[in-house]
Amino acid sequence: MAVNFHHRPHLFTSESVSMGHPDKISDRISDAILDSLLAVDPNARVACETMVTTGLVVLAGEVTVHNDAAIKALEGAEETVRQAIRDIGYTDPAMKFDADGCAVIRTLHGQSADISMGVTGSEKREQGAGDQGLMFGFACKETSEYMPLPIHLSHRLVERHAKVRRQGIIKGLRPDAKSQVTIKYEGGKPVGINAVVLSTQHTADWNGKKKQAELKKAVIEHIIEPVMPKALWANSKPKIHVNPTGQFEIGGPHGDAGLTGRKIIVDTYGGRGRHGGGAFSGKDPSKVDRSATYMARYIAKNVVAAGLADVCEVQLSYAIGVAKPVSVLIDAQGTAKVDEAKLGKLVADIFPLTPAGIIKHLNLRKPIYQVTSYHGHFGRKPGADGTFTWEKLDMVDKLKSATSRW
Repeated sequence: MAVNFHHRPHLFTSESVSMGHPDKISDRISDAILDSLLAVDPNARVACETMVTTGLVVLAGEVTVHNDAAIKALEGAEETVRQAIRDIGYTDPAMKFDADGCAVIRTLHGQSADISMGVTGSEKREQGAGDQGLMFGFACKETSEYMPLPIHLSHRLVERHAKVRRQGIIKGLRPDAKSQVTIKYEGGKPVGINAVVLSTQHTADWNGKKKQAELKKAVIEHIIEPVMPKALWANSKPKIHVNPTGQFEIGGPHGDAGLTGRKIIVDTYGGRGRHGGGAFSGKDPSKVDRSATYMARYIAKNVVAAGLADVCEVQLSYAIGVAKPVSVLIDAQGTAKVDEAKLGKLVADIFPLTPAGIIKHLNLRKPIYQVTSYHGHFGRKPGADGTFTWEKLDMVDKLKSATSRW
């Protein structure tokens, strides 16, 4: 059973990373390839992994497409990669990694026939899960987005960093950045901000103690303070660390190699909820690592929004090639307002939990994934373009109606 955060005072910390972090560049590229294929072939099978380092991008994985437009999109993968890098902001050769100057190596091949046999649906057989595994979803009442406060604020910091960088509010910022927020809890509720860390890559103009002191002041004014909850911030005396190593000129893929799927805790709940271990980016929705994790979040959020629990963690598990989940578990961590066992059975009845059912209900066969690769997969607003459908609260009334009869 997960730790019950309602019974003792404690500190809890979560981190996020910017879209320019090497691992997030890799996630962005993998999802850009995925979107380029889903845009012309909604049934494309994609498992695209990316590695980035100084002056180099390597694409690897399995891709199966079904029409000439998708073949053409695959042939244009190099430009898809370069545009993703350009959108992030790596356009200066001085960073040793830029959209026009890096090499792109592509080593993609078709999906295993053994896997395809178990995943492909037919008139006689429902589409099975693309892999075995366990997936978790989580929601709580700490924010209006039903996200834990530490990861929510960490995401907002790097989101604000991107805006400040792109608008030139602080001159000389570069795309790589990391954030971290420590929240003090009492009685299960946030009561203070204990510490904030913001590390941002910058040009050589900010090197040196004096310039770093000026940068810290600007970062606090333009990045940190604007996103902090006013009441909590005013009542706290947090420790603030900005570029605590002393400076951060060398960053991005020149500072560290990046890999797809290496920021799975950043992508989810900052460690507050459990994680099944599967990454998301670069995977089409037949992979339950991605689609079932989105469904688990959707369930948890609607359960909390319906007032059935203050905290809800959902576990789903699957066997490769099998459509129905092996198990469904609802864990309200001591906050349930209804019987959890009955709630688990209700969830299995009213939410579609087969891969095909999840894909249809959340409308996942669309090019909606590149935007998920930065600032978190959860706690975002559903878009008119079909993004973040798993954040909708359209099952609240159905849950309330069903449980009101108990």
